[in-house]
Amino acid sequence: MAVKQKEKKPLHLAKLKIKKGDTVLIISGKDKGKEGIVSRALPQVDKVIVEGLNIVKKHIRPQGQTRQGGIIEKAMPLHVSNVMLKCTECNQPTRVGHDHRQIGEKMRKVRVCKKCQKIIQDRTRSS
Repeated sequence: MAVKQKEKKPLHLAKLKIKKGDTVLIISGKDKGKEGIVSRALPQVDKVIVEGLNIVKKHIRPQGQTRQGGIIEKAMPLHVSNVMLKCTECNQPTRVGHDHRQIGEKMRKVRVCKKCQKIIQDRTRSS
């Protein structure tokens, strides 16, 4: 019996509060309580891939002369509701809020920690 795949959201409507480079705590599943860094965010399906966590063994079939077959270990996506962002300031798992703050000369929309109300630094940008 085939399983019906969930429909993807249009890209302009897909938004996540967790981004690539964020440190997250896994709050449910087989890796509950472990921390890791988000290596990839998949906003269209509300999932994130965390480096070194949610590892499964996958059987790969050889494909001609280019790829050898065998069993590989691969990090699989986790639903975004099963991870919690760790604040860069208070180092606690927290929910994410948004606020408009003065950065330089412009007002910018920034992510804010719900516990300490400080700006969550974006690891991928150098600002």
